[in-house]
Amino acid sequence: MASAPRSGQRVLVTGMGGQLGSLVAAELEKQSWVGSIVGIDADPPRRRLHRSEFHLVDAGDSVRTAHIMKSFDPHVLIHLAVWEPDARTSPSHAERFTREAAQSVFGTACDGKSLKHVVLRSGLEVYGRGGHRMDLPDETAPTQPTSHYGRMLVELEEFAQAAFADSRADVTALRLAPVIGPHVPSPLGRLLRLPFVPFNILKPPMFSVLHELDAAQAFVLAAQRTIGHPINIVGDGAISGFSVVKRSRHIPLPLIGPEWAITRRIAHLFGAPVPEHVMEVLHNGRRGVSTRCAQELGWEPSMTTQEVIDSLFTWEGVVRVPPKVAWDQAS
Repeated sequence: MASAPRSGQRVLVTGMGGQLGSLVAAELEKQSWVGSIVGIDADPPRRRLHRSEFHLVDAGDSVRTAHIMKSFDPHVLIHLAVWEPDARTSPSHAERFTREAAQSVFGTACDGKSLKHVVLRSGLEVYGRGGHRMDLPDETAPTQPTSHYGRMLVELEEFAQAAFADSRADVTALRLAPVIGPHVPSPLGRLLRLPFVPFNILKPPMFSVLHELDAAQAFVLAAQRTIGHPINIVGDGAISGFSVVKRSRHIPLPLIGPEWAITRRIAHLFGAPVPEHVMEVLHNGRRGVSTRCAQELGWEPSMTTQEVIDSLFTWEGVVRVPPKVAWDQAS
C-alpha cells in the first residue's frame, strides 16, 4: 500500500515549460501536501503559475542544473524533460535533448539528501508494435521497442533505474498512451486533423489515446505515493483509423503498403511530420492495459479514447503560444 505524503513536500519538475509540465505544475499548486515547487526547462511555462519558481535552463547545462537541485533539495522529482520526435523538434534533436537532460538531472539528483521518489515520463511505445504477440501489454510485459521513440524511452527508464539504484529514491515510470490535447504538440494529433486521414485498409488496427488533463493528473497522483514500478496510463477503449475518419468527416485515405511512404511525405508538406512511432499507431495499432493504475493511484483516466478523439475535432485550431509571449503575459 502506497504511503500517504507528508505536508510541505518540495517538488521539482523538469520540463515545466512544456504543455504537460505546466499542467502538472498548475495541479501541484492546488495540493495541500505540496510545499514549494521549482521547475526547470529550456522554454518558459505556457500558463500562469502562482507559487511555482521557474528557472530557464538548457537541457545540457549540468552545472546550473546541479546548482538548482542542490539548493532546492527536493523530496520528489517529476521528470518530464522528454522530447517526443517531431513534436517540438526533429528526431535527432529529441534524442539528444532527452539524453542530455537526463544526464544533467539524474547525475545530481541521485545524491540528494531528501529525495525519496522519482516519477518519470515514459510511454506505451516501450512495448513495440501493436502487432507483436502481446497485443494488450500490461506493466509486466517485456519492453520490446520497435521505434526510435520507444528505444529512447527504454533507455531513459534503464538510465533512471541505474542512476538511483544506490540511493533511497524509488523510480516510478508512467507509460502514457499517446497524449492529445488542444495545445499539446502531438504528431499524432496533427496528423489526424489533416484534411485527409490515412488508415490501414487491409486490417484496421486499434489504438488508444490519453487526454492531456488526465496525463497531468496521473503525474500528480503518482508523486503523492511511493510506488517504485511502471504504471500504464491509458484512456479506456480503443479506436481504429477508419473510425476516426467517420467521426472526423475528413477525407478517407485508405492505404495498403508502399503508399505509406508517400503519405509521410505529403503529411510533412502539410506541416504534420509523421515519425516512426506514429506510423506504428496507424499501421499496427497501439494499445495497453493497466493492472496497477486503479490499485496504485486509486484513479483511472476520466476521458475515454473515443471522447478524446471526438474532442480533437471540436477545437477551432491548435494554437501554439510562443514561450516568450507566455512568459511576458505571466510577468
